[in-house]
Amino acid sequence: MSFDPDEVQSALRKAWSLSTSSQWTPNNPAAGQCNVTALLVHELFGGELLKTPLPAGDHFYNRIEGRRYDFTANQFDQPIAYVDLLADRADAELGATSNQLAELRAAFLRRRTSTTLADF
Repeated sequence: MSFDPDEVQSALRKAWSLSTSSQWTPNNPAAGQCNVTALLVHELFGGELLKTPLPAGDHFYNRIEGRRYDFTANQFDQPIAYVDLLADRADAELGATSNQLAELRAAFLRRRTSTTLADF
C-alpha cells in the first residue's frame, strides 16, 4: 500500500467514529484518536511511532521517511510543541483497545479502497 499523506488523512477522517475513540464528536472527529491512528499508520506504512507529553497525557503520531505526520493534531486548539520521543507499540496500545484498532483498520481500508476506486 502506497503512502499518500493527503489520501491517508482523508480516509482517516471518514473512518474515525465513536467505535474508534470514546472522545469522538462530529465537531472534533480527531479527538482521542491519536493512539489508535498512530498504531494503524505504523502498522500499514511503517516508520516510527513518536510521542510528545502534553498536560492531558502523551500524544502519539508517526515519522515516515524522516518526516513527522500527525494526523490528529487538529483535535487541539493550540499548536503542539513537538519533542518527538521514540515510542513503542506497547506504549501506544495503553491508550487504544484492540477492538478500536480493528474498527479503525476496517473502516480505513473501506474508505481508502472506495477513494482509490473513485479516482479511476
